[in-house]
Amino acid sequence: MDLLNTLVDKGLRRELPTREEALAVLATSDDDLLDVVAAAGKVRRHWFGRRVKLNYLVNLKSGLCPEDCSYCSQRLGSKADILKYTWLKPDEASEAAAAGLAGGAKRVCLVASGRGPTDRDVDRVSETIKAIKDQNEGVEVCACLGLLSDGQAERLREAGADAYNHNLNTSEATYGDITTTHTYADRVDTVTKAHAAGLSACSGLIAGMGESDEDLVDVVFSLRELDPDSVPVNFLIPFEGTPLAKEWNLTPQRCLRILAMVRFVCPDVEVRIAGGREVHLRTMQPLALHLANSIFLGDYLTSEGQAGKADLEMIADAGFEVEGADQVTLPEHRASGGCHQDASDGCHDGASGGCHDGGVCGTAADAAPSVNEPRTDLVAVRRRGAGTDLAPNA
Repeated sequence: MDLLNTLVDKGLRRELPTREEALAVLATSDDDLLDVVAAAGKVRRHWFGRRVKLNYLVNLKSGLCPEDCSYCSQRLGSKADILKYTWLKPDEASEAAAAGLAGGAKRVCLVASGRGPTDRDVDRVSETIKAIKDQNEGVEVCACLGLLSDGQAERLREAGADAYNHNLNTSEATYGDITTTHTYADRVDTVTKAHAAGLSACSGLIAGMGESDEDLVDVVFSLRELDPDSVPVNFLIPFEGTPLAKEWNLTPQRCLRILAMVRFVCPDVEVRIAGGREVHLRTMQPLALHLANSIFLGDYLTSEGQAGKADLEMIADAGFEVEGADQVTLPEHRASGGCHQDASDGCHDGASGGCHDGGVCGTAADAAPSVNEPRTDLVAVRRRGAGTDLAPNA
């Protein structure tokens, strides 16, 4: 297929595809799916080999958020039956992080619900970062605390944070349909603040919220312009008790095409499969490793993920290897700093306190589901790990 050959060539040169080419990837048929995966896989292997980076989430503060993000179980007015607790103490957060690190995670992502941190919150998170780093040599720490005020990104960097996550989530044109308590521009501003402070920017999207192919391409092209080092791709888990509870729009094939499109547009960045992979990719998760070079190990913020042991077995069975602490994730031209884009593409510097997570409580189905039937039976609200007396899933 000429399209795929063109996209591979562009990916190896770090050249931006056209919007028409990106849309064409999303429009490919299921008959062409393996060809699409194989093509994007060439780009992934060129820049990242067969390494898979493991990340581990620690939910520092769960629920009771004043923002109204429609996808989020922690949103204002959410009736989702999730864990709700205030800030974990630094030693509690460090203990939670240790479980993921013992399972092979290289980066710990510290997440707190809310619009954004107060200065006192930044102090609290800074203590947590120091505790984790003091007890775990070489660990990367990413903070995800919401919208940042002036000077807060610098303080987190001084405390030892390596990265900051703030997802764009969806296109600018449809953002107001998803959230009304802050704007798309607010999110872009926080990504820019994090990048300017010397933090590695982490910013991604949520697919499956009813968006069009054009919306998906818009947000991924916007991410390319912001130039984050890491792009997490979330697949919406429609949480009961949220406005998007009935939005079951994804198939495994659709998810793979989305990941392939992201890889072609962002060839040399860490593409991470985040929330919802177990629910929407299901038995096709191993194919997604040919497109993404990073996953979350174990549970998410408010929903349970695949068992950490199963993640590790999946990676090995698919012929990949867990990235070691002594290995550099990004290609040399990115790891050494500077814009990764060719001069002809332009250079853009610039990363959700609404980190996406979701899930619907369900029970096992009595019969095998049809091809397009939502698999609510695969989703469970998180009842273990940080904020509970039960051991974490790692």
